Amino acid sequence: MSERILRLDKAGTPVEWLDWQAAATLYARGLVTWTLGDVIYRLRGGLCRVTGDRSRLSLHSIIACDGLASPRRRTRPPLTNRALFRRDQHVCLYCGKSFPESQLTRDHICPTSRGGRDHWLNVVAACRRCNQHKGSRLLEEIGMELLALPYVPNMAEYLALINSHRIRGDQMAFLRNQFGKDSRLL
Repeated sequence: MSERILRLDKAGTPVEWLDWQAAATLYARGLVTWTLGDVIYRLRGGLCRVTGDRSRLSLHSIIACDGLASPRRRTRPPLTNRALFRRDQHVCLYCGKSFPESQLTRDHICPTSRGGRDHWLNVVAACRRCNQHKGSRLLEEIGMELLALPYVPNMAEYLALINSHRIRGDQMAFLRNQFGKDSRLL
């Protein structure tokens, strides 16, 4: 069992990916308020001593849980190289060539040595050659240009980026409806 389950808050905002064990715990505790998508796991438990019935649990691909609406809501998703490279579609935003993840680097548009910060709006995917050529200089100092502007993905986009190799069609359709207008994933 390796398919992930998309957890939403009760307002329908994407929160995180769950494995089937964590989702089963939420179901068993009565915290799942509504579901979407297909049933992707059917679990069978033990027999009830009183009735003799076997417990059964059907886990859907998308579940919304009771409680506070996004109790640990993030204002920005965490910046990771994997999510960054997928945001930029594995393309060096200086030369425009596609590269495998292992050949891309995180480049700071305004270098950290010049006060640039490590956040979504100041980093792009770059091949090693372009990153070394740029070094710790500003783009205007060496006549380089960005092929696309960086942006901060919202949580729906971020969840699609970090799980894109294992995401189900019904989950992607749900997430895609919540992507930002600047998304390159549309």
